Amino acid sequence: MALVLAAALAGCGDDGASGPVTLRYSWWGNAERAELMQKAIDLFQSKNPDIKVTPSFQEFEAYWQKMATETAGGNAPDVLQMDFAYLREYADRGALYDLSEQESNLELGDLLEGLEGAGEVDGSRYGVPVGANTWGYVYNPALFAQAGVAAPRVGWSWDDYRAALRQITERTGVHGGGNYIGSYYNLELQLRQEGGLLYTEDGRLGFDRDRLAKFFQEGVDLAEAGSVLPVEKGVQIKPSFALELDLIAGDLGWDNFTARYAAKAKARLELGPVPGGDERASGQYLKPAMMLSLSRRTEHPEAAAELVSFMVNDPEVGKVFGANRGLPPTNAQRAAAQLEGPLAAVAAYEDAEKARFGPTPPAPPKGAGSLEQAFIRIAEELLYERIGVDEAVDQFFTEADETLGS
Repeated sequence: MALVLAAALAGCGDDGASGPVTLRYSWWGNAERAELMQKAIDLFQSKNPDIKVTPSFQEFEAYWQKMATETAGGNAPDVLQMDFAYLREYADRGALYDLSEQESNLELGDLLEGLEGAGEVDGSRYGVPVGANTWGYVYNPALFAQAGVAAPRVGWSWDDYRAALRQITERTGVHGGGNYIGSYYNLELQLRQEGGLLYTEDGRLGFDRDRLAKFFQEGVDLAEAGSVLPVEKGVQIKPSFALELDLIAGDLGWDNFTARYAAKAKARLELGPVPGGDERASGQYLKPAMMLSLSRRTEHPEAAAELVSFMVNDPEVGKVFGANRGLPPTNAQRAAAQLEGPLAAVAAYEDAEKARFGPTPPAPPKGAGSLEQAFIRIAEELLYERIGVDEAVDQFFTEADETLGS
């Protein structure tokens, strides 16, 4: 009798048990995404009638506050939307389920090239991308032509880029671009082009003080030459972007922002290759815009993995979401997404450039989000001339030591 009772108890909550399974599924977003998500969930439930999905969502900040509380209390949802910046932190805390144990229920063979290893931490898979984008260069071709500057091309150097900024400013009266030291993803791009990384596999900085000083000095030189939008103007227009207000001729950033810029700018914008790469490697990679993970405490890993697989692979889901969560991560979903206008241009850009992409880097260490904000703040102080390059480097490395450990 004891053996029978033990077997019965072992079966409780198991996916093999009879009767329907209920999964809690949480994500961040707004009402528009909630409507799309419900359509995708309805599709899943119509094809999997024995699995019921209970959804919930919050805005980004509130979502992570709630997720921290639920995880600490052992009450995390079965399936949760994950940000690449938080993946390692939650994995290292033992909060996430290793999806490599669900290969029979999770189909990943159609992921876009470059996303195959996205979501892995120390050899285990803790997340699957549901959207992706890459770093790109959005620019105003009319201003390039007016200034007599050749259009961005594969293999143009950082010197070519800085010269273009200067010439456009001088000949058109429009600033050539934003000051690229305001984002550490531009530093990451340069590091990858040199064979390095922003963060190493073991969660340390992938660059030293001298390399950061060189990067910061490039920004100071651009500001002194008047080739880029002044820092005070950039702060004044927030949360708008200079490119969507026609204040600059081009800017580096995530390629899916092209749609936002194009919707507001008066000028026609195009998407071109980033500077500094060569014909073989650009330093770019496909970054997971969002990911899906499972709680380590889920009682239904098989059903939860099936839900994740459906959200990543089903063509109808790709058609429902379009680019709401970033461009779809699989070939089947991209083909079904019916992308139009700027988003179609983004997809074509990624397809044309993908042969030069490198692998997705290791998941950032805990505290990477805070360090990114520190980088932005320190770069701004530098451009306001409140501190010099040496002090800016000292401040960043001090914060990095406190966040990552010395």
